[in-house]
Amino acid sequence: MHSAVHQRIAATWRLESAQVVAAVMRRVRDLGVAEDIAQDALVAALEHWPKDGIPDKPGAWLMRTALNRALDHLRQRATREGHEADIAADLVALQADRAPDVAELVDAARRDPIGDDLLRLVFTACHPVLSADARVALTLKLLGGLSTHEIARAVLQTESTVAQRIVRAQRTLRDAGVPFELPHGPALAERLGSVLEVIYLIFNEGYTATRGSDWMRPALCDEALRLARVLADLMPREPEALGLQALLEIQASRSAARTDAQGRPVLLEQQDRARWDRLLIRRGLDALSRADLITESPGPYQLQAAIAACHASAASVESTDWARMAALYAELARLAPSPVVELNRAVAVSRHAGPAAGLAVLAPLLHEPALARYPWLSAVCGDLLQQLGRRAEAREAFERAASLTQNEADQALMRERAEALRDTPAHPPRADRA
Repeated sequence: MHSAVHQRIAATWRLESAQVVAAVMRRVRDLGVAEDIAQDALVAALEHWPKDGIPDKPGAWLMRTALNRALDHLRQRATREGHEADIAADLVALQADRAPDVAELVDAARRDPIGDDLLRLVFTACHPVLSADARVALTLKLLGGLSTHEIARAVLQTESTVAQRIVRAQRTLRDAGVPFELPHGPALAERLGSVLEVIYLIFNEGYTATRGSDWMRPALCDEALRLARVLADLMPREPEALGLQALLEIQASRSAARTDAQGRPVLLEQQDRARWDRLLIRRGLDALSRADLITESPGPYQLQAAIAACHASAASVESTDWARMAALYAELARLAPSPVVELNRAVAVSRHAGPAAGLAVLAPLLHEPALARYPWLSAVCGDLLQQLGRRAEAREAFERAASLTQNEADQALMRERAEALRDTPAHPPRADRA
C-alpha cells in the first residue's frame, strides 16, 4: 500500500516541484532556501499521505504546505533580523491569515501576463553566470524534479560531484545577485539562448550518450522534451522556443528505431521508418509551422528542425530532399558557424552530389582543432571513403573513430565497420607521416 502511495508522491513531485520551488522563490528570494522549503513540503507529504490518504488535489497540497512554510521562514527572518517592515509585503503576498486554496492559485497564475514564476525559474536555473554543467544539473533538479541520485546516474557523475555542483550553482546565483525575474528587450534574446542551449544539451546527452555502456539514455530525452514543451507553452510567440520543441519532437520520434533488439546502434539509413513515432512527428511539424508563421527569418533551432523535418517527411533515405537539406545546412552555417554544422553539411552534400563532393566539404575539417578528438569526423570520413572504394583508408578512419569515442556502443559499431574492411591491406605509410 505504502509503495503505491510513495510512487504517487514521486510522480506528483516530478510534475509539481518546479511550480512549488518557483512560487516559494518569488517570496523568499533565495534559491537555496526555496528549494529547502519545497523539499520540506515533500517530506511532509511522505509523512502524512501514507497515514491520511492522498489528497484530492496533491499538487495544491504541496503548494499550500510550501507557501505556509515560506511564511514561517519570513516571520522567523523578520524576528531574527528586525526587518519586519521590509518584508511586510511578502507576508501580505502569502496571505498570512489563511492558506491559499486551489482557485486562488489558479486565479493568481491567470493574472500574471508572462507565465510568471515558472518562467522566471527557467531563466534563473539557466543563467549564463553558471557553467554549462551547473546549468544542466540545476535545471534537471529544479525543473525536472530529479533527485541528486537520479541526476548523477543520468550524467554519469558521482552523487557528491553533482551535489557540490548544485550547491555551488546556488551560491553563485546568490553572490552574483541574480534577480528572480524575466529579462526584457535584448537581454531576453541573449538569456533565451542560454535556456535553449541547456535543454538541447540535456536532450543530446540522452539521444547519443557521450560515454558509458548505453547508446541512448531515454530518461534524459524525455526530460528535455518535457522542458522544451513547457518553455514553448510559456513563450508561444518565441519562434526559437517553438523551433527547439519541433526539433526535439522530431528527433525523439526516431528513438525506437535507433537501436536493435540487443541495444546496438542502428544508423539512419538502416532504420525501419515504420517504427518512427508519427504522433511525435506531427507535433514537431505543427510546432515548426507555428514558428514559421511568426518569423520569415528562422533561427538556428528552426533551421535544425526544418532539417529534421526533411528526414521525417521522407519515406526512405533515397527519397529524402538532400538538396534542400544541404541548402538548410548552408544557411545554418552562415547564421551559426560551427565545424559540426559543416560536418553535417558534408553528409548532406554527399547524399545530394556524391561522396567526392561531400569529401571536398569535409577535407578542411580534418585540420580543424575543435574536431581533433571528435569521433564523428572520423566516422563520416570513413563512410565517404568507403563509398569511394578507398577501403583501407576507410578502415583507418573507423578505427580512429572507435579510439576517440567514450561510448561503448559507438566503439563496438566503429570497430565492426573497420573489421568489415579488414580484407584490404593497410594503406602504406606516406612520407609525411611521422
